[in-house]
Amino acid sequence: MKILAFETTCDETSAAVLDGRVLRSNSVFSQIKLHRKYSGVVPELASRAHLEKMPFVLGSALGGAGIKLPLKPGAVDAVAFSRGPGLPGALMVGRVAAEAAAELAAAPLIGVSHLEGHLLACEFENGRASRPLDFPLAALIVSGGHTELWHARGYGDYRVLGRTRDDAAGEAFDKVAKLLGLPYPGGPEVEKEAAKARGKIHDFPRPFMAGTRDFSFSGLKTSVSYYLAGRLGQDFYKRGLRLPPAARAMVCRAFQNAVVETLVKKTADAARSLGLRRIAIGGGVSGNGALRAAFSRLEGFEVRFSEKAYCSDNAAMIALCALRRLETGRFRNSLRVAPELSVPGW
Repeated sequence: MKILAFETTCDETSAAVLDGRVLRSNSVFSQIKLHRKYSGVVPELASRAHLEKMPFVLGSALGGAGIKLPLKPGAVDAVAFSRGPGLPGALMVGRVAAEAAAELAAAPLIGVSHLEGHLLACEFENGRASRPLDFPLAALIVSGGHTELWHARGYGDYRVLGRTRDDAAGEAFDKVAKLLGLPYPGGPEVEKEAAKARGKIHDFPRPFMAGTRDFSFSGLKTSVSYYLAGRLGQDFYKRGLRLPPAARAMVCRAFQNAVVETLVKKTADAARSLGLRRIAIGGGVSGNGALRAAFSRLEGFEVRFSEKAYCSDNAAMIALCALRRLETGRFRNSLRVAPELSVPGW
């Protein structure tokens, strides 16, 4: 079964072809350079960039899978697209491209959850979906726009345990990086700086939010801002004042420690309370080395991360979602979009 998939939820334009469990192609165009001067994603610019780059990305994905344009009936067995959550304009570009491809190929059109894609990305290994998840498990989806904790009982059978009430973890990384004068995207930059820190570091609060499995990172971001204001003055950012490199590295390490400890503790506590011994972590922030190391030190758990190539947004994970849906018989109607069901679950 060949599945052509599209991913356009934010600032990566991606198309992929999954042939059975073998990934034939996974073309990704990143808009980082476009948004870097704004220190964040500008939705209108993102939508226009998706529209501009879609023909190139699609052609690259089809060419890599040995499929010629224009698409003809039978060229692929199904077409999938990320129906959300994401930026409305960006999502529209991916959906229209998928609708056109499905019409040309006379194939079923399947809309799937972007967040489920991040979870199922854990199944890829060296370009093959060869590591099926063993349910039930606790799933942590942690990215620039989302931080959610799920009880995953099977494919399409997910229950939300907690989610962020304000900033997502990745968003907090980006905002702290901006305060420190680091370039966008902030997550990788903060991680690099944190690795340079030496000696005793400042201790920022851990937003554990006792009594709930929800997350909150806006207060932690504010704590960093107050710390910087105490060191540099209240209007430090407007005046262009920044910490010297050694002090900046210490702040990055302290902030990263607080985020990592919060994510690990809340995930482990939730898993223990449900009697779960398996944990899967997906999303852009799951590529953070400190987070991976902290989860690896957990005793009594089998922890699964997606390979770093599949942590950020990509169409391969969307194709795999569609494959699992078809395998479980949750979608049998051809030439129509799968029902718009709530996230998570089908």
